[in-house]
Amino acid sequence: MDVHIAIPEPTSKDPGYNLRALPQYISAIQSAGARATVIPLHERQDRVARLLTGVHGVLLPGSGYDIDPQAYGDGRIAACNDPDPDRAAVDELLLQDAFNLRKPILAICYGAQALNVWRNGSLIQDLADAGKTEVNHRPGREVKEAHPVRIATDSRLAAMTPDGTDIQVNSSHHQALRVPGDNLRVTAICPADEVIEAVELDSPEHFVVGVQWHPERTYTTSPFSRAIFSAFVHAASEWEPAGRP
Repeated sequence: MDVHIAIPEPTSKDPGYNLRALPQYISAIQSAGARATVIPLHERQDRVARLLTGVHGVLLPGSGYDIDPQAYGDGRIAACNDPDPDRAAVDELLLQDAFNLRKPILAICYGAQALNVWRNGSLIQDLADAGKTEVNHRPGREVKEAHPVRIATDSRLAAMTPDGTDIQVNSSHHQALRVPGDNLRVTAICPADEVIEAVELDSPEHFVVGVQWHPERTYTTSPFSRAIFSAFVHAASEWEPAGRP
């Protein structure tokens, strides 16, 4: 069976960002054994719904924009980037479809924040403005090991971690999860400042993993990054529509 993964365009406002970022996600998905179904951000909702009938999992990528703070009941501060309403609308459709049908979800950086807010969680709008940390969580795309993460031992991520490996991750975010959303449990933090680095749905039957770092950027060099995509694609390969015997 061909496994198809839906991935929305990262942004509707910055074609250059899409050209840089989207191929890395597609390459990681393909290398893990699946096919990417790119969801345009300017399609009608009924067209998006038709595209989703043929996919087995959802990947929510990063973005250079931020979630609208109104979505989690906060007023926007100056350090918060502009929202991208078209991306937010497509994410909502993909999340609703995936939760209704228990399709596996892998959410990355902005995608993890979108997942958290959709589950009624909240965000720190800017780590520096909040005085939350002296760790540099946005050192740039070229830094492959920005800081360590501490992973909960009883999590899905722990099962993906190579034995005896100290996990270092890249980092490219100025926001972070403040309060985890409904039924999302924190499964990784940055030990130096306790910034939330990963959440998972507290359900053994539904694969939902959100990470704050970018495993697609280190797929070729990091066994941990490859394991994340492999576990996601494996879960998607085992997904079946509800009601099928």
